[in-house]
Amino acid sequence: MQFCVLGSGSRGNATYVAADGRALLIDNGFSGVELERRLAAIDADAASLAAILLTHAHSDHIKGAAVLARKYQLPIYANKGTIAAGADTLHRAPELHEFQTGTSFPLHPFRIHPFAVCHDCADPVGFVIEDGSCSLGYCTDTGMVSRLIQHRLTGCNGLIIECNHDPHMLKNGPYPVHLQQRIRSSQGHLANEDAARFIVDLLHGGLQHVVLAHISEKNNDPMLAYETVVAALRGENGTAAGVSLSWQDRTGEVITLTGCAGHAAG
Repeated sequence: MQFCVLGSGSRGNATYVAADGRALLIDNGFSGVELERRLAAIDADAASLAAILLTHAHSDHIKGAAVLARKYQLPIYANKGTIAAGADTLHRAPELHEFQTGTSFPLHPFRIHPFAVCHDCADPVGFVIEDGSCSLGYCTDTGMVSRLIQHRLTGCNGLIIECNHDPHMLKNGPYPVHLQQRIRSSQGHLANEDAARFIVDLLHGGLQHVVLAHISEKNNDPMLAYETVVAALRGENGTAAGVSLSWQDRTGEVITLTGCAGHAAG
């Protein structure tokens, strides 16, 4: 399995996942032209996509989904809450499939398990994506780590985890108090230290790589997020998991997961 965060942040999100010659997107908050440009940067083609999965209805995650779906006749998969909340954006999608949060479904060669996360919108989800060999856990836009989230991501071979803000930078930054409170809340976004502790809790011998995502451009610094997580991992003996950053203005690293033992998403 290969994956790449094509862009992540408040101005647009999209992640590419591929296995066995098939590929899908998690979210698309970019224009069709920009998404095509980012795919081309990793030698991928939008025409090779099989589907778009949506995590929730905030515009930075869905505003480009229907446009791309129409151009390439792609099915979009989302739950009832996201379809209803994003109706104005998604109504012109050529094919809209509703999934149930908490219920796995096949999307050859993948098996998708959507699980509930904690964010201020209608029925937001993260995903565990399996290809029969490896598993990728995707969890951004959550204000807290619930026991359910931890359970679902335990055992994944690759992780994309939110590392949104530094509390000191948020407090002293340009955001008004009400927006700061929203970000810090249990329905907001994870701070660097919270994400670092979460990743340490998820460490196991089969975890190969972690990508830090949804890093705030105003309330965080990419290297601060990276160093916070790496320092936490350094304290754990025997971990060999790689860590890399995602970016708002460009594609991240293409990660390949190999020799995995798999993950059971029930």
